[in-house]
Amino acid sequence: MKEIERLYTLYKDDIYGYLLSLTRNPDLSEDLLSETFVNAIISIGRFRARSSIKTWLFSIARNIWLQSIHKDRYTVEYKDLLKLYVSDSIDEKLITMEKLNRIDKLLSKKDYRIRKIVSMRIKGYSFAEIAGEVGISENSARVIDFRTKKWIKNILEEEGFN
Repeated sequence: MKEIERLYTLYKDDIYGYLLSLTRNPDLSEDLLSETFVNAIISIGRFRARSSIKTWLFSIARNIWLQSIHKDRYTVEYKDLLKLYVSDSIDEKLITMEKLNRIDKLLSKKDYRIRKIVSMRIKGYSFAEIAGEVGISENSARVIDFRTKKWIKNILEEEGFN
């Protein structure tokens, strides 16, 4: 229990800030922060250290936020979810609307399967769920997602979007 307290003390401000950027609601962000750490306590035994503990906590927070959206039927703009998809890190600067519009146009050039994979990933589906829906292996879904993100980022860099 001391370990969870230490993690809470270390990361609560970062996770709260992240949740606040997603919800724009301090009260809801507080609730989701609490849920994040309750979920972390419950699932700490399943943590496999494939990422840092901080990244793991952020992914729990993101999933809880997405669940709250589905449960409460909040409307979330596609472009808000797109920001999450193209960000490598939580600390990345806010993406401009111009950049989001360009990303949207780039994705429209891809075939239906790739757009479906990206769309499902943006909405928080796991790679296993995506693979089942699209009819490919989980690894293929990961590779397609990775290559699409890389393609988008390369074009944006070439065009001077930093």
